[in-house]
Amino acid sequence: MNKAKNISDLIGRAVYGIICLSLGIISLTMIGVALWDIWLSAHERTLLVASLLNAIGLIVIGMAVFDVSKFLLEEEVFSSSSTKSPAKQREALLKFLVIIAIAISLESLVFVFDAGTKDITKLIYPTFLLISAVLVVVGLGVYQRLTRDDDK
Repeated sequence: MNKAKNISDLIGRAVYGIICLSLGIISLTMIGVALWDIWLSAHERTLLVASLLNAIGLIVIGMAVFDVSKFLLEEEVFSSSSTKSPAKQREALLKFLVIIAIAISLESLVFVFDAGTKDITKLIYPTFLLISAVLVVVGLGVYQRLTRDDDK
């Protein structure tokens, strides 16, 4: 039984490793495409501001995907799941949700600037995205407040 668990754990780590590598490559490709788009816009003298806003969006998403990849690599590939205490599991959950909250916040700010320069009537969608980012942060605060007594 123990040998089967070890094989299952090894297969799981290998799959997570492949997923992390794929996410890392995708995120770096997104960042590369954003930088290439800026390069082309600067040299062709085309809509540089629009290109910069699009690049910010791609870089923010790429950064978030890379952070998720790094998080999965640290938590699922390099650490042993059998030795995770509830405090370590809470810390991992908080770290993951902070990454998501930062990505949502940055992306909503990009959308706010984009809607503000194009069509002010479409500002409602990025506003709701920003509100959802705030709610994620508030939820994290409530979660930390409710679970802080468990550490003592």
